[in-house]
Amino acid sequence: MAETFVQNTDDVVRFLTDQHNLIKDLFDEVLGASGTEAREEAFADLRQLLAVHETAEEMVLHPRARATLDGGDEIVDARLEEEHQAKQVLSQLEKMDVGSAEFIDALTEFRDLVLEHAAHEEAEEFGALQQELSAADLKRMVGAVQAAEAIAPTHPHAGVESAKANFALGPFASMLDRARDLIGAAFK
Repeated sequence: MAETFVQNTDDVVRFLTDQHNLIKDLFDEVLGASGTEAREEAFADLRQLLAVHETAEEMVLHPRARATLDGGDEIVDARLEEEHQAKQVLSQLEKMDVGSAEFIDALTEFRDLVLEHAAHEEAEEFGALQQELSAADLKRMVGAVQAAEAIAPTHPHAGVESAKANFALGPFASMLDRARDLIGAAFK
């Protein structure tokens, strides 16, 4: 699995922005892989990081944005719709042959959508939270995000985008996903 830990744990905004940069790097790694096996491994890392990262945002960041920001409901609803679409596309990508040209084309389009989504989060949500919250709150939220990532599913689950749904269904989905990952690794 790709390391989801990033160096900055003093500020949730910087922590998540660093993860956005790691996601971008993983897209480049998948698209630039020299062979099918390397592409499969890089894609597994990317898929897992995207799944745990989005779950943590849905459980921690988005609820705080709703409660704190002017227009928070509209901002978060737009991000959740993007995350729902991304989970659907990521689920489709999981079923594709990573060595195919079709996969590369679909992944390239998906990368553009994910990077646009990240830019929206950074511009509309992250900066505003950084201005509204104290340094202590931003630091506390890093711990909450890390805890959410530790129990998050490792595969996309479209339709599970709210904090409530993630708390209710996330641990069960996570258990199944992590078992699937371990069993799959045994056959490689």
